[in-house]
Amino acid sequence: MARTLILAIAVTWLVWATSISAQAPASSAASAAAPAPKRDLTGVWMIRNPAGMRGYAGATFTKEEPEMTPWAIAKYKEAKNTNGGQYDLETTNDPVVTKCYPPGTPRVYFHPYPFEFIQTPKYVLMLYEYDHVIRRIYTDGRPLPPDPELTWGGTSVGRWENDTTFVVDTVGFNEKTWIDRLGHPHSPEMHVTERFRRTDRDHLQIDFIITDPKALVKPWTSTFYAELRPQWELGEISCSGDYLEFKTFEK
Repeated sequence: MARTLILAIAVTWLVWATSISAQAPASSAASAAAPAPKRDLTGVWMIRNPAGMRGYAGATFTKEEPEMTPWAIAKYKEAKNTNGGQYDLETTNDPVVTKCYPPGTPRVYFHPYPFEFIQTPKYVLMLYEYDHVIRRIYTDGRPLPPDPELTWGGTSVGRWENDTTFVVDTVGFNEKTWIDRLGHPHSPEMHVTERFRRTDRDHLQIDFIITDPKALVKPWTSTFYAELRPQWELGEISCSGDYLEFKTFEK
């Protein structure tokens, strides 16, 4: 039963990737050149993997391993990841797969589903289609909390650096998530900076800076790209309903 479910997951991911390619409209030169609106990220976006990133963008941030501390190296060696699509529940300890834990930030970007920005005067909401993940990014000028509550997605504050770049800092993560699908660990000291730069109307560049003095020797940096999908609406994807049944991971 478990093997069948996992194979079904792999097929679902493949079908999704194929459908995305089919739905993506051909971009005209005029559309690609349309200027970005000022201080506005509103809309549904889908991560795009540039040609040079196809081999690894779906599992981790860079081809090169990050420089990890001895603590993190030991934890990483214990990780039995699910990268590759075919595996049994008995052979992985990926918390997203075995326990349906939320992926957390920044791992949520490795799931092949869109996300949406909703802007208000006091905060920006990020809605992720995968498992109804919601992030509230405060934009009311408050600082990062010095002693944050530890949660799956952390506490986020954001600011506009200029008319097209929105900078988000997030702290306060629990240790129950992985940084990526390969199993790179983090501690509650992790600090994630995301720079969302709208390069034109339809394209978004996301620069990541991940620091964690307990897990990383130096900051881990990477860049992702996303495309606006104006005709899309977020659907419903639930780990505990669409991927796994509770009886498969209750222990």
